[in-house]
Amino acid sequence: MPMNCSAAVNGRKRAKARARRWGVLCLGLAVLSALAAAVSGFGHRLAVWDYSLGFSILRWAAYVGLGAAAVSACVWLYAVLRRAWLGLGLAGLALVIGVATAGMPWRYLQQARAVPPINDITTDTESPPEFVDILPLRAGAGAPSEYGGARVAARQREAYPELGSVSYPLPPDQAFERAVAVARDLGWTIVAAAPAEGRIEATDQTFWFGFTDDIVIRIRNDPAGCLVDLRSASRMGVSDLGVNAARVQAFIDKLIEGSRAQGTR
Repeated sequence: MPMNCSAAVNGRKRAKARARRWGVLCLGLAVLSALAAAVSGFGHRLAVWDYSLGFSILRWAAYVGLGAAAVSACVWLYAVLRRAWLGLGLAGLALVIGVATAGMPWRYLQQARAVPPINDITTDTESPPEFVDILPLRAGAGAPSEYGGARVAARQREAYPELGSVSYPLPPDQAFERAVAVARDLGWTIVAAAPAEGRIEATDQTFWFGFTDDIVIRIRNDPAGCLVDLRSASRMGVSDLGVNAARVQAFIDKLIEGSRAQGTR
């Protein structure tokens, strides 16, 4: 009996050590995949590599994360059966990190499928504001600087029917100052401000990959005060994952919020 008890104790110790080692290995792989996924975007943002390489790194990080998650699930079950609580905790953490990393590209894919394959959004699809000072900055960009016309307009109206010209209850000169302030508050970089033309041009960067998008704001006279239109367009890609529409809506919301705060609306 004593020998049997000793063998059982030693067996449990070996099982716990085995679960711990596998848990550490799974956690290491999961963390490595998560770090690779994070670096994939920031590497492009810092101009260390091209965006295509960044996407490749992200894809392989997802594969490693998925593999780490699958192995972690097996280790977790083994740890439960052997009551190896440390191994169970390590495997559980690795499982969560692996699934989160593998799910990142999947979430982006679902987001891309939920919006139309366009990357140029404007509040005036009939006569969209045109880039002027930003045109040299878009030289060599993958996306054209000219608006896509009726096809893009139809897709935009179907996906974002709420976007349209803003009738603003201020004279053009005051609205211009307010628009510049809103653009800066949103973190945009002002490229040009031409009050006489009612034109403001700016750029904005996405957080992760650091893709640069271009914005132009147009302010014209209107019986109610002035009419504000804007356009946000990506420099590359086909689908913007809804980023440009969200940017345009954020500007409109902040502009209207400011007018209400001043009691003008």
